Order: sequence, then C-alpha cells, then structure tokens
Amino acid sequence: MRIALAGAGAFGEKHLDGLKNIDGVSVTSLVGRRLDATQAIADKYGIGHATTDLADTLARDDVDAVILCTPTQMHAAQAIACMDAGKHVQVEIPLADSWADAQAVLAKQKETGLTCMVGHTRRFNPSHQYVHNLITAGELNIQQMDVQTYFFRRKNINAKGEARSWTDHLLWHHAAHTVDLFAYQAGKIVSAHAMQGPIHPELGIAMDMSIQLKSESGAICTLSLSFNNDGPLGTFFRYIGDTGTYIARYDDLVNGKEEPIDVSNVAVSMNGIELQDREFISAIREGREPNSSVAKVFDCYRVLGELEQQLV
Repeated sequence: MRIALAGAGAFGEKHLDGLKNIDGVSVTSLVGRRLDATQAIADKYGIGHATTDLADTLARDDVDAVILCTPTQMHAAQAIACMDAGKHVQVEIPLADSWADAQAVLAKQKETGLTCMVGHTRRFNPSHQYVHNLITAGELNIQQMDVQTYFFRRKNINAKGEARSWTDHLLWHHAAHTVDLFAYQAGKIVSAHAMQGPIHPELGIAMDMSIQLKSESGAICTLSLSFNNDGPLGTFFRYIGDTGTYIARYDDLVNGKEEPIDVSNVAVSMNGIELQDREFISAIREGREPNSSVAKVFDCYRVLGELEQQLV
C-alpha cells in the first residue's frame, strides 16, 4: 500500500510515526506548504518525493491512497480531488467546515465507490474502544457524558506551539470529536443546543463554547470547549453509566475512583492514530467500509450544521 500524506505539520508527523508500524505500507509522497520544511520532514522519514502541490502527488502512479492532514478549510475540496484522481482518502477530522461541503464529499464517495474515511480518532483510542465494547456487550448503558476540551491558544499556533497558517475552530473541529463519539456510544443525536462566548478580536472565532446533546436512548452530553484555559490541556471524557463510571484521557482510562484500567489488550497498539491508520489500510485491502467512513460519521456534520445556525 503506497500512501501519500498531505500536511507535514504536527498531526502529519503523528500519522507518519503510526504508518511506520504497519506492515506493507510505504509513504511515497509528502505534500506541505513550504518546500524546504516539507523536504526536511521527507528526509527524516525517508520519503522520496516532496512537493507543495497536491495535484503533483495525485498525478503519480505510485500513490494508492492519500491521508489529508491539511487545514480544515481545505478538507472537503481536497478529499473530492483525491477521489476524482482515483485515490482512496482519509481526511483528518473534521471532514468539512459546513454541512453542504460534507454532503458533497459523501456524494463523491458514493459516485466513485472509493474508500473515504474521516479521522474520528476517538472511535479508535483504546480507552473509548473499551467502553464501546462494554456497551455492545450489553454490560453498560451511557446515562451522561461530561466532556471538557481545553487548550490555551490565544495566538494562532498548532499542537507543537508553532505558528499556524490557518485558524482552528472549536465547533467544526474540536466539537466534532465529541459529537460523533457521543452518537457512537449512545445512539443518534435527537436534540442539540449551543452557546458561545466573545469573539476574539484578531482570530475572529469564539474562544469558549458550551454544547448540550441528547441521544435517542435518552442519554445526555455536556461539552465545554475553550481556547482560553491556562491549565491542564487536552480533552477529558467522563462516562456516567448505569453500571459504572469511566474517565478517558485519550488512550488512557480510569474508573470513577481514578483507578487505572488496563486497556493494553484492547487492540494491537496503544496509539489511537496508528489504530486509525490501520483501519484505513485494512478497509482498502479488504474492500470493506471502514469504521469512521464518511457515511458512518456523516450525521455528526448534520448536528454541527444545526449548532452553527444557533450561533449565528
């Protein structure tokens, strides 16, 4: 399986690290915004081709599939371009930053029949897989999820603390993780409400947001998001169920008393990004629909679109 990766930033390197652990996979092309920086990453990972133009990569015959780690605003158009070129594609979360663009990507996937997967990593983190396995076994029913997504980003920087060329978004990016995960664990979302705080004068985005969700099972979710939080960073998920409470911190899991739960045997890796990439590769090889295919995560973007209308 010959993979091209577009977006050689902080998250792109996480995918490159994960792909190194998957048998029979090679990265043949790397796309970035600046050629010198892109070439440096290509040299680091032994990638033979570096470019600043995705079209160059899509024209190559040594590329079977593409992973897009590019700015959010490019995701939908680039995913469609990949499928138009006959390439399977994994789009990092979010699929799009509008409901209309999400619909266009799904339409293209149906038209081409190619694998189009979205990087909803929470479906793959061992911590959340552990909880999901309890749910599917009938051993746990979610009553409430309480989720905090907190960063300190009053300037336009990425996860490595480097300047970004684009602006991140609490609703279309960070809320997408939880909106999809809640539906994955508790059923289709039937009610959604949102409020946002003041708009940042330079970044032009809300720096704080509160979202409430209810699923068809009756479960509820409260999501708090902030780019203003000068403290512990990241996302913390509290599952309150009828038979137990669980707190997930990315790939790690504890119970309600903060006692660690061993999730090392949940999957072949403890790295959610690597597991996500393994699913993408396996789905292509086996000719099946992947978990977090565009069709499976599609309803998340309906909900985000409805929430956006409330914030206008």
